[in-house]
Amino acid sequence: MKEIMRVDAGAVKLELNPETLLFNVEAAGHVWRQDLSFCPHFLFKDGGELAFHSADTIRHEYKKSGVGEGILSCYEWDAGHLPLDSGGNGAEGAGNIGCESDGGKIFSFETLVWIEQTTGAVHFELIPGEGEIDFVRVYWPGYFSFEKNQRDAYTVMPVLQGLLIPNTWQNETRKLPFDGQFCSSGAYMPWYGQVEERYGYIAICETPWDGGYYVDHPAGGPYTHTGAYFLPSLGKFAYRRRLRYIFLKNCDYNDLCKVYRGYAAENGQLVTLKEKAARNPRVDELIGSVVVHKGIKTHVSPDSAYYDREHPENNDVLIPFHARTREIERYCQKGVKKLYLHLDGWGAPGYDNQHPDYLPACPEAGGWEGLKELSDTLRECGYLFGLHDQYRDYYTDAATYDRDYALHGVDGTVFEMARWAGGRQNYLCATQAPYYVKRNFEEVLSHGIHLQASYLDVFTCNEPDECAHPRHRMTRKECLEYRSACFSYLWSRGILPSSEECTDWAMKELVFCHYGPYDFMLQRPGSPRRGVPVPLFNLVYHDCMILPWFMDRQPDGEDYMLYALLNGGAAYLDRDGAYPDTDGSFDSEADRKLSEEIERCAVVTNLQERVAKCEMVRHEFLDDGYDRQRTLFADGTRVTVDLKTGEYEIG
Repeated sequence: MKEIMRVDAGAVKLELNPETLLFNVEAAGHVWRQDLSFCPHFLFKDGGELAFHSADTIRHEYKKSGVGEGILSCYEWDAGHLPLDSGGNGAEGAGNIGCESDGGKIFSFETLVWIEQTTGAVHFELIPGEGEIDFVRVYWPGYFSFEKNQRDAYTVMPVLQGLLIPNTWQNETRKLPFDGQFCSSGAYMPWYGQVEERYGYIAICETPWDGGYYVDHPAGGPYTHTGAYFLPSLGKFAYRRRLRYIFLKNCDYNDLCKVYRGYAAENGQLVTLKEKAARNPRVDELIGSVVVHKGIKTHVSPDSAYYDREHPENNDVLIPFHARTREIERYCQKGVKKLYLHLDGWGAPGYDNQHPDYLPACPEAGGWEGLKELSDTLRECGYLFGLHDQYRDYYTDAATYDRDYALHGVDGTVFEMARWAGGRQNYLCATQAPYYVKRNFEEVLSHGIHLQASYLDVFTCNEPDECAHPRHRMTRKECLEYRSACFSYLWSRGILPSSEECTDWAMKELVFCHYGPYDFMLQRPGSPRRGVPVPLFNLVYHDCMILPWFMDRQPDGEDYMLYALLNGGAAYLDRDGAYPDTDGSFDSEADRKLSEEIERCAVVTNLQERVAKCEMVRHEFLDDGYDRQRTLFADGTRVTVDLKTGEYEIG
């Protein structure tokens, strides 16, 4: 039996069991133990595993520096020794070691777990060594044991706006959007946390572009396990991966969010609307504007998953630009003071077709002249105008399509699908996106189209890409930098940038988005919920971006307007979903009179104008059924809602 290794830094203590390779942390008056069922390992494409404990040589040593102290562990595999995977499947399940040698070690890496003396944070670092293996994921560090059969033991995860899973939650939660990959809608922010008996921790991934997290919550609990994983970068271990754990006492999920807000400020991610408005005063015009989302042309290709073979007439829809102009005039006549129009399908091919070669403005709808009349009318009404555009989906029938500029996998494959309206597509390598954005927008602006804002689709929803093509190799981290460059170009032309969802990595540039909803809002009404919706993102970033909310009334009586109020956000006055039963667009209510909708939206936008630039200080549940909720903003505004009765109070 090997002796337990211990590091005592006073307020924080660390233990490593050399037999299990698991850690215990004592901090803030509580002991957090990594679960004995966890085995740190690499996962291979064929499902095989390479367990850390299968290394030919494992060494541990104490390490101390000027900023902290901890335990350094070294793992080495020798030539000719294909290690057993954790299931005992031998070489067959061990994957491809990926290098050859006549002797000595062929693969090695290190872990460094250390306590930062200034903050008490515990850092988990995974450090590449020699050689490479062909892994698809590495699971480390382990998840903490969390076996409390009580509802006040809960896990919080940044799935879309935020999700809280009590250990006693009756519905199973295992699969996350984008498999929990950070920098996607599966994780608007790169952290997760747990709280039990008012003791809690937050785990922050400091290298999120090649990482993610997972959850295992069986129906009814009585536990929830959550931990991190890392992906290779262009097929290699490549660089040091880092997680920072911060432990708290007498805390709840609000405190975890405020810890992350401090981290975001420390790293320059926390750029407020006040700062963005100083850069472009149109931010203040957007605050308090109702959002109208409309389309012009729809064309669904026969090879699209959405093609209607029984009713082919449904595959082509055309609304002239002048019809949208008349609608804008009607809003103005109805007394709508502030409005932002998001226009889909304005290009010649139609919505989600032939990107990035989308120009000119749709000729059948009125061409550049019709689009200009619409933009002129919006300006005369004092409204804001933005266009939907797309620079990731790369359609094979685009005029300048070249397979060489599609994303290429490490194995040389090029991803292809035919889900959206335009049919067959690859993904465009993001190295090319800034060029296309500039090319297209300069052409639009040259026709006198007045754009105050615009929307670059999917950049903040889909996971970052990597590309192995030798002429435009790109890591996932670089992909996010290229996407950010597209937003920066819009800023340079006085255009407020928007994208599909709200995400941490884009907070420096992004002003608003299509939505940042709770997870359940994108499911069919009545679907089982993965957990309790909670505004984690807004508790961190409410005063940094404008977030529109659905205003639908559901068949069960739930009114989404209450969530718009609770979150101090913007309101959709009219929203035409591009695809049926997708992205929260469900035919769940009859049309109501426009005047009623304007009145409802006014309640939301009046509140938004008051609190948009205020931090959301706190959110709380006021009953055991999670129906009565309250938010508090930094200016003292309190919003209380009752989701069951539909009542609300703004204090």
